[in-house]
Amino acid sequence: MIHDYRASDEKEITAASKDIDWWRGAVIYQIYPRSFQDHNGDGIGDLVGISQRLEYVADLGVDAIWISPFFTSPMKDFGYDVSNYRDVDPIFGVMEDFDRLVEKAHGLGLKVIIDQVISHSSDQHSWFSESRQSKTNARADWYVWADARADGTPPNNWLSIFGGPAWHWDPRRKQYYMHNFLSSQPDLNFHNVEVQDALLSEMKFWLERKVDGFRLDTVNFYFHSEGLETNPPVPPERYNASTAPDVNPYNLQDHIFDKSRPENLTFLTRIRELLDQFPGATSVGEIGDAQRQHELMAQYTSGNDRLHMAYTFDFLGGNFEAEHFRRAIDADNEATGSWQCLAFSNHDVVRHISRWSKHGDEERFARLATMLLLSMRGSVCIYQGEELGLTEAEIAFEELTDPYGIEFWPNFKGRDGCRTPMVWQANAPLGGFTSATKSWLPVPGDHLARAVDQQDQKNTDSMLQFYRKYIRFRKNHPSLITGTIKLMDSEQNVLAFVRELDGEKIICAFNMSADAQKFVVPQNMVLSDKLAPGSVAPKDNHNVDLPAFAAFVCILNG
Repeated sequence: MIHDYRASDEKEITAASKDIDWWRGAVIYQIYPRSFQDHNGDGIGDLVGISQRLEYVADLGVDAIWISPFFTSPMKDFGYDVSNYRDVDPIFGVMEDFDRLVEKAHGLGLKVIIDQVISHSSDQHSWFSESRQSKTNARADWYVWADARADGTPPNNWLSIFGGPAWHWDPRRKQYYMHNFLSSQPDLNFHNVEVQDALLSEMKFWLERKVDGFRLDTVNFYFHSEGLETNPPVPPERYNASTAPDVNPYNLQDHIFDKSRPENLTFLTRIRELLDQFPGATSVGEIGDAQRQHELMAQYTSGNDRLHMAYTFDFLGGNFEAEHFRRAIDADNEATGSWQCLAFSNHDVVRHISRWSKHGDEERFARLATMLLLSMRGSVCIYQGEELGLTEAEIAFEELTDPYGIEFWPNFKGRDGCRTPMVWQANAPLGGFTSATKSWLPVPGDHLARAVDQQDQKNTDSMLQFYRKYIRFRKNHPSLITGTIKLMDSEQNVLAFVRELDGEKIICAFNMSADAQKFVVPQNMVLSDKLAPGSVAPKDNHNVDLPAFAAFVCILNG
């Protein structure tokens, strides 16, 4: 008889705390500190607030937390503009708060990954303050400076992701400086070895404070071409409007000279040499290059001397269709030796339920998406609130804080909608996030029904409980953690594959449409009676009826 998976069915497999490869196949919970939990009542989340909620995170069954930036910053880009890499911004607390957070996390069996935003700094960093004073000072070459063209215009056509040219005129030096993001985020010059040494020293500071690794922001932006050549347009056959919407002209350029440069590989080996001095420390690089992502992922993570993982954008955009996922899985399999980190949502994109669930069947879709994310090959990032089934918040223009959203409104509403505060208590003011009368972003009223206290009850089948069950199922099956993935033939909009490791095989089929589908199990496969949480049962050993947004995940015999 087919039955649903229960924890009592088999002995749980736990990762050894000293396993240096703990990151491979790990489930990582992303915390956006401004919005997780406010401890001091100022309406902004902080490090003590995170510590207060770590038991909740550990109870999910995840392996690690990734904390978005909490460093000293003028907050023009909410922490991704660092003015001091070695201190905690007062908004979030003090260094002792961070040390206690790490100690508590480790005590709960959680690893701690922190962001490192080193492609650029804030213009208020002391390094830039010195660099801009003259062309001859000790740090004159620490940032990317260039003379104006004869007519006073910037040196080339490079664009900023946040709109406009990637060059800002500085009257002190009478030169332009490069900024891939806001003009208050000048790019560091990685061609200067002193800059590399300084940044590695900043990273070592945190490793000595016992962090377990880094999420490297915009890791392919470190180097630019010293020739400052003009970027060509993206060839029409390579332009993908679904992943690079033309609301931003940045996406119309082929960025072959301002990022993703071959010199980056040498610096990544230096990062790995540093990390290897701290056994078990890991790295996951965010590669922002829609045209070359898989090529770069393979280059950046293959072997044992560069990054451990690359953060893929495949599923932070694109369509929720089997063919899209097949192409991405094929590309990952072709990148021999590389390892990806999967995510459906994060602090920069529309939450996946709102982005993909246009049909309105959000509950069933959210469960299907959970099963799919946690069944594919790679490590997994879960973004705070995803486990509650939170949707994208509607934010009025006058309440926007995100400079990207303000610039491109109303065609693009920015990132505030995915950054609203966590909801802990349905009946508490502002969802229990803060004791203040106002939070830095509004708490959506429709999120309150999905608050933790509404889902965290025994014997309920809430989304939160479902995440816990499926993470536990994944942990008990090594093939889902580090096994191979082999695509199967399937009909219409059904994605099917087999995960396999050391003789364990799990067959997975996902109906990614609102229409019922059928899935046929190959004759050479024998189903066991063990199904994953949320899986439909087969009609017989070879036929499975898949209702809308249903999944079939079953362990194979033999």
